[in-house]
Amino acid sequence: MSATCSPPSPTIGASSFDTASEAPVRAGIDIDIPDFRHLQLEHLVLDFNGTLAQDGLLLPGVASRLRQLAEHVQIHVVTADTCGNAENELRGLPVSLTLLPSESQIKAKRFYALRLGSDKVAAIGNGRNDLQLLATASLGILVLQREGAFGGCFASAAVVTTSVLDALDLLLNPRRLIATLRG
Repeated sequence: MSATCSPPSPTIGASSFDTASEAPVRAGIDIDIPDFRHLQLEHLVLDFNGTLAQDGLLLPGVASRLRQLAEHVQIHVVTADTCGNAENELRGLPVSLTLLPSESQIKAKRFYALRLGSDKVAAIGNGRNDLQLLATASLGILVLQREGAFGGCFASAAVVTTSVLDALDLLLNPRRLIATLRG
């Protein structure tokens, strides 16, 4: 059986680009969750394949939600870009894209969140390479979609959803998140 997407060309080191021409002032997302924590989110870090995309193609409904969230937080897509088309799929969206080399992705994603200030980060992912990112972020959301999710991530995430749209909607509608996480 062959994969439905073509792998990217080998990458040496990480590369990144920012599709947003100017960084607007963002107020952040402030959510006080009783008996959990007070979230003051400034960054959203996401995986691409298996999270925002299936077989390398952005899932329907994702672009509009990313545009809405970009009014509140800086959006970072950090990926190995298994299918090689994350840049095309994200073009024109208010996100920064960082392409990782195929080695040490688990650590690279964790350090990315730490560099941003993990206490200000919400993270959404599905793969083994998202394990430490989900654990390090102030809010880790695991998505279990058609490409599956790494079993070890269930213990690292604060919330599990069956759709990235549901995960993004938790941030757009904080009362849903409060209902899920309150003590």
